Amino acid sequence: MDNPRSAHFSEGMGGGRRPGAVRVGIGYDTHRLEPGRPLILGGVEIPWASGLLGHSDADVLTHVIMDALLGAAGLGDIGRRFPDTDPRYKDASSIALLAEVGRAIAAEGWALSNVDAVLIAQAPKIGPYVEQMRGNVADALGVDVARIGVKGTTTEGLGFEGEGLGMSAQAVAMIEAAGG
Repeated sequence: MDNPRSAHFSEGMGGGRRPGAVRVGIGYDTHRLEPGRPLILGGVEIPWASGLLGHSDADVLTHVIMDALLGAAGLGDIGRRFPDTDPRYKDASSIALLAEVGRAIAAEGWALSNVDAVLIAQAPKIGPYVEQMRGNVADALGVDVARIGVKGTTTEGLGFEGEGLGMSAQAVAMIEAAGG
């Protein structure tokens, strides 16, 4: 027997783009640290002996923001949109890819409400770079910097992040129907 409440809920969503409609997406990513690579976080090159390993610039912070936004809009993930098997994305700027994601979301009728991201790493400390990271993300998405949250945390020396072998990040993004 059909559940009348779920049918009512589905019908009321109107495809999710009715005025005032909101969606939430999450992102999680991990990259290994590799000596001799540049460390790019939030589009900022941070002086450090090791950088993140990946096909693009491996900006783990920007990657989770893209995944959160794509998930909220129902547009898949960065692996499908920018596959590491495609040579066009070799050493690509993740901030430039984020701008593409922002345009794709806008084309679907969505606008960013806010994004909040956390970098998980024992070192380096990102405090001195947070405002520049927030500005880079806001510029790429064409929004006010007040809509962007970036912070860092350690694992108190535990796990691969605490041992300095890699970094991970998490983000949540909320989007709303444009004009809503």
